[in-house]
Amino acid sequence: MKSLKTVLLAGFACLALTGNAMAQSVTVYTAGPGGLIEKLAAGFKDETGIDVNVFQATTGKVMARLEAESANPVADVVISASWKTATSFAKKDMLLDYTSDNAKTVPDFLKGPGYVAQGISALAIAWNPKSGTPKPADWSDLTKPEYKDLITMPDPAQSGSAYELTAALAAQPDLGWKLFEGLAENKMIVPGANAQALNPVLQGAKAVVFGAVDYIGLAQAAKGESIEVVFPTSGTVIAPRPMMILKTSSHQDEAKKFIDYVLSDAGQAMVAKTQLMPARSDVKADRPLIADLKILEVDPKTDRKAVLDRFAKTFGME
Repeated sequence: MKSLKTVLLAGFACLALTGNAMAQSVTVYTAGPGGLIEKLAAGFKDETGIDVNVFQATTGKVMARLEAESANPVADVVISASWKTATSFAKKDMLLDYTSDNAKTVPDFLKGPGYVAQGISALAIAWNPKSGTPKPADWSDLTKPEYKDLITMPDPAQSGSAYELTAALAAQPDLGWKLFEGLAENKMIVPGANAQALNPVLQGAKAVVFGAVDYIGLAQAAKGESIEVVFPTSGTVIAPRPMMILKTSSHQDEAKKFIDYVLSDAGQAMVAKTQLMPARSDVKADRPLIADLKILEVDPKTDRKAVLDRFAKTFGME
């Protein structure tokens, strides 16, 4: 019969093994794209042997889940579609102070204390070449009679990037709210979030999306869909996608390795293949990069509610 000491030692050994096994995983909450996180997780597992548990949803649903789990945190790494998520979390001292060695060629404006961009998207015009309309070159072209009843736009109240575009364009002296009043006169519809704005154009019911997320349109074009992404001459806004390790993470070493992997040559190549702009300036991509675009700034003091209220009033959405 085994002695009590032997049984206890065996139990402790079992617990130690269980602990090691549990440590060999990292949980990532991400706002997408879904296909990208699946490839990153598989590549990371192949390289490190560490499993990746993924929760992929919209930024709003990710934030809601984090809030619901605040008493018993699960996530180690968060990847958001909104840069504001990272700056807000940093102000609340929620982030582990970690800078990856692979972030050396990430421009300073794409990283901060405890966060760094995974990749970057921009907003653009997504135009269906089979629509019978002329190819637009700038936002204001869409106020012309040729596009009447043929324009869609993501709702700025549901899409953070659409809000930023609205705020940036409304502040331009040569465009301003007259641009949106012209779009309203042209009967532009605002059907919902990004996918709801793009689908009618892919299906041919509408001709053009005002403020489409570029990587989604570029990916659809790469699949052979009748869609062309146009970056307007007067400029647009970018949406860096921050990733960060939460201080509450119980797998911080694994989380650091995951951040390192996303910023590695292999990880950034996956980002580029998804049609996002890589965060690292030394990684190439088969698409326009930040240096190729005219970027409009959004004044951080802009009154978000005032912008959304005026947009809703302009399009009769009150």
